[in-house]
Amino acid sequence: MADQARARAESIGVSIPTEATVDLSKRPHIGETIIQAILFICGVLSIFTTVGIVWVLFQQAWLFFGDPEVSVLEFFTTFRWVPEIGLFGVWPLVTATFMTSLIGMLVAIPFGLAAAIYLSEYASDRVRSVVKPLLEILAGVPTVVYGYFALGFITPLLRNIFGINTVNIYNMASAGIAMGILILPLIASLSEDALSAVPQSLRNASFGLGATRLETAIRVVLPAAASGLVAAFIIGISRAVGETMIVALAAGAGPNLTANPFDSAETITGHIARISGGDISYGSIQYTSIFALGLLLFVITLGLNILSRRLVARFREVYE
Repeated sequence: MADQARARAESIGVSIPTEATVDLSKRPHIGETIIQAILFICGVLSIFTTVGIVWVLFQQAWLFFGDPEVSVLEFFTTFRWVPEIGLFGVWPLVTATFMTSLIGMLVAIPFGLAAAIYLSEYASDRVRSVVKPLLEILAGVPTVVYGYFALGFITPLLRNIFGINTVNIYNMASAGIAMGILILPLIASLSEDALSAVPQSLRNASFGLGATRLETAIRVVLPAAASGLVAAFIIGISRAVGETMIVALAAGAGPNLTANPFDSAETITGHIARISGGDISYGSIQYTSIFALGLLLFVITLGLNILSRRLVARFREVYE
């Protein structure tokens, strides 16, 4: 049959190549090869950059903890941080960091999750295409603007509500609220993506059983998107812990071990920003203490990322 078809094609001047003449070998693609090499180089550079940053942190932190005036036990068990007179208790900075981050998450999680539920379950495609980009614009506002917003608007508002004698000019509450406004778009966007990834068939099944839209969102969609929501929340916490300018401007400029959010206190990042901008000599104990605090901050964020991966794996649900 194949021979007859070939003979008929040749009789009308059409040449059909035989199997031996068909070239199935891989042809070189110069453009793809160049792009692949560029992507590989970028990946290697990012890895080496991360390794370099960690190496510098460990190297300088080793000099700090190797100083005769510094005790690792004192660093983690005492409660006064004054490097100028040899006091290296890090807990005032740590508690202020977690206090402002907690206040920020108390603002960002409820409002961010509510915005995500609205965009995912209630808003039309047209409204979503307009509202979501506008919400994400907030994430592009410079953090120094949020710092002055906290100092110039949130703090006077809190002082009018709770009293001038209760709320200090520099306080953790205003810094935390501004931080929550900063993180809100991040949590809303990530949470909306997680909710939108839930199959529509689950919603339809819930509607078929007589559930309302709100009941479906709360009892079906949210549990199904739990892994993505947890990841969004922990990413938000990591972002809050590493925030610098807001707390440097609005929280305070001195370590203070306090549980009162209306008191002034200095966070780890705020202290690093203040000390690094001063006149400290290279290699001094104040200089190396910055890297010790940076290493501690790196360990905290690394632990949050590891926790995020564990929780995502724990709550992940796979649908066919």
